[in-house]
Amino acid sequence: MNINEAKIKVAALKSKIDQWAKEYYIHDMPSVDDTEYDLAMKQLKDLEQQFPKLVTSDSPTQKVGGTVSDKFEKYVHKKPMLSLADIFSWEEFEKFNKQVAKETGTVDNEYYAELKIDGLSVSLNYEKGILQNAVTRGDGKVGENVTTNVKTIKSIPLSITDKSTIEIRGEIFLSKKEFTKLNDERILKGEQLFANPRNAAAGTLRQLDSSIVAKRNLDAFLYYYLNDKDSQTNTQAKALAKIDSLGVKTNKEGRLCKTLEEVKAYIEEYTLKRSQLDYEIDGIVFKINNFNLHEQIGYTAKTPKWAVAYKFPAEVKETKLLDIFPTVGRTGKITYNAKLEPVQIAGTTVSAATLNNAEQIKTKALKVGAIVKIKKAGDIIPEVLSVVKNREYEILKQWVPAKICPACENLLEKSLGEVDQFCVNFSCPAQIVRSLEHYASRPAADIVGLGGRTIEKLYEEKIITNIADIYKIADHEEKIVSFEKFGQKSYQNLIESIIQSKTNSLDKTLFGLGIRHVGSKTAKILSERFMTIDNLAAAKYEDLNAIESIGEVLAQSIVDWFKIEANQSIIMKLKEVGVNLIYNGPQVNFNSPIVKKTFVITGTLSEPREYFKELVEQNGGKVVGSVSKKTDYLLAGVDAGSKLSKAQELNVMVINEEMLHNLLKGEKNG
Repeated sequence: MNINEAKIKVAALKSKIDQWAKEYYIHDMPSVDDTEYDLAMKQLKDLEQQFPKLVTSDSPTQKVGGTVSDKFEKYVHKKPMLSLADIFSWEEFEKFNKQVAKETGTVDNEYYAELKIDGLSVSLNYEKGILQNAVTRGDGKVGENVTTNVKTIKSIPLSITDKSTIEIRGEIFLSKKEFTKLNDERILKGEQLFANPRNAAAGTLRQLDSSIVAKRNLDAFLYYYLNDKDSQTNTQAKALAKIDSLGVKTNKEGRLCKTLEEVKAYIEEYTLKRSQLDYEIDGIVFKINNFNLHEQIGYTAKTPKWAVAYKFPAEVKETKLLDIFPTVGRTGKITYNAKLEPVQIAGTTVSAATLNNAEQIKTKALKVGAIVKIKKAGDIIPEVLSVVKNREYEILKQWVPAKICPACENLLEKSLGEVDQFCVNFSCPAQIVRSLEHYASRPAADIVGLGGRTIEKLYEEKIITNIADIYKIADHEEKIVSFEKFGQKSYQNLIESIIQSKTNSLDKTLFGLGIRHVGSKTAKILSERFMTIDNLAAAKYEDLNAIESIGEVLAQSIVDWFKIEANQSIIMKLKEVGVNLIYNGPQVNFNSPIVKKTFVITGTLSEPREYFKELVEQNGGKVVGSVSKKTDYLLAGVDAGSKLSKAQELNVMVINEEMLHNLLKGEKNG
């Protein structure tokens, strides 16, 4: 057989296998048995092996897996992958609908209902009909490129018929059946079990060896279609039909609800059906069906205002409270935890819960040995609701708060007016370990491979005792490589990530320092304002307090932190090892004419909304979601809708794109 004959044969086999795969994995209607499918796949593999030039990225043989990666590259989403606001009752949905009605002018809005799959979000990008990359949600703006692993998922096609540039988003998950099978295998191997299907799916997708991913039979439902050139697909119902027509798997349980009665009926139906499905769901997503209304209804900073996630009521169970014990956080704060008799709730086994502080324990009148009612808040976090005051409860001992730190045995302190206890010993080992974990975490230094257990081991071995020591880990290569389950490859990946973290912008490092009350958002505000760590360290209380959103308590906390000699020493050590302590993110122009001005953005503009939001924020302005008397400007595009009417009613200045650019130049608009 020559190459031309082989080319024709390969094309025919690929077409046949792709069709069979769609019938089996997407439509659950196989037309051939496994033997015939396997034979065709073997013929294709043999031909591709004989003629390597015929192997293409969309070949069914490329789904088998076998590639081992040493890391996942970062990928900036073309459009942010926003999260959804949660609601927990029908009354909250009615309130949400009223907010939507203010913008749409109609009470009975059309909603498309979709089951909220308990998996992890993914974005698939197709160009000229070929899957180019698959990316995790990440922080919504930047995700990780997991294309090699996603290619092994049989329900995700490597090619589609549409040759446009298309992005399709959805959820990757592990079915209940595959989850049980996977954990059964781990029991036989003596490996740690996955807590739930979502945990297993996330762990699988982040495997560096794609052959492992291929064996675990991940699945996917896709539900969000992005194609700027397709103006005909203007509703969610049409978008799902379009995705389906491309041979991409959608969830057939979704439904268009034309009235609020239909919305309510859907909630009631799937609250009952939930346990019968072969995949975990934790709620229902309701989206305004008409895409043309999305811009009119608008967005908050983090969520669209035209969609909401209805979370199922929490399942409540009773179990025994076996113990109450304290732990120490990175700031020395004492958190109490409950050890529970294991109980199944919302699909997972729960054996522990956080109780927060001693005052909450006293308020709930908890006693060790009592029967307690627990639930999972939002189906995620175990929470002790109350105690069952039966006859046995009355004879149990009263619970008494801890007096000494469980890690260093230092006396605990509680300030006047505060409910929390603190260990104020700066040398407390638990505080040091938690501080190191915080510094290495993704929102801070983002050092991959430096998790809790590794940090604890490095601290025990006296390799790291403060965050500056992280940058001297390379001096201990021989010892670290000898750690159990920590070979040369893991060590090299860790060192690369540590080196990369030296180039982080000041805001990430500042957040990692763990200054009390300084979260990631505040760290960014401070970094934009002061630009260097030295400028911030020299800032006076009055300078800090004058910044909007800082306030008295936070200003004092920052000043106090930089006064401590040990903290000054850490800053000096970070400089010595070459950690960047200068802000290198987008700089805010604090001399701009729109500093502290409030904007609302609406309508269709020449660039995505995010572009104008960043432009305003980089010039010291603030973007909010709705028009009020406090709004300075409404930036209005085409089809501005009700926000334009509201702005005119309140005499808010309405501007277009050209007028915005004139404002930024300091020019007056006529």
